[in-house]
Amino acid sequence: MRVLLVDDEAPARSRLRRLLLAHPQIEVVAEARDGREALALVDAHEPDALFLDVQMPEVNGLDVAASLADPAPAVVFVTAFDHYALPAFDAAAIDYLLKPADAERVARAVQRLLQRGARRAGARPSPQRLIVHEHGRTRVIAVDTIEWLEAADNYVALHGGGPHAPLLRRTLQALLADLGDGFVRTQRGAAVALAHVRAIEPLTKGDAQVCMRGGARVPCSRRYRRALMQRLGHDR
Repeated sequence: MRVLLVDDEAPARSRLRRLLLAHPQIEVVAEARDGREALALVDAHEPDALFLDVQMPEVNGLDVAASLADPAPAVVFVTAFDHYALPAFDAAAIDYLLKPADAERVARAVQRLLQRGARRAGARPSPQRLIVHEHGRTRVIAVDTIEWLEAADNYVALHGGGPHAPLLRRTLQALLADLGDGFVRTQRGAAVALAHVRAIEPLTKGDAQVCMRGGARVPCSRRYRRALMQRLGHDR
């Protein structure tokens, strides 16, 4: 199993690498010092799993996990949180390692990775930022600035009111699962941020148009209109 180590502290990366050397099933293919570098190295090396620090400057581990392209590698979070905080993240990853990690806990995490076949974990806390690679640049997009989402082949366009919508290499369905209740689908290939909805304009045959605060008008099909109205606090 090919893994990537992500931690802004070099001693923590070195300790984890040393502990993983005891497991011949694991190959550490690279190390990243921050979230931006982590996503670039994921693209370059296509690891099966990440050992990912939760607390890092600017872009934390949760933001990185939500920005991983589908199908994403499995995630083992590495955290300095005490044991009272860990249950809050129970379903967020394959496993958690509490710093400083010891040999027994690393062995257990490796076993869980192997048993899960490097499948990505389920629900995790909603990210605050998404990281996008564009034309050799890395952009950090605050989730609360995104007005609506548009599926574009194997990407999702992140519309934020400006003329250019960055493209994140994920499926709309998977991204919505990570973003949580703040976004709701309006048609098969689009979703809106509830906080940015200004008005709903009815159209013919039960369809509608969602007017966003930034000026965009997002189509809403009859199939999704009722759910949108309910999420906005209206019965109809």
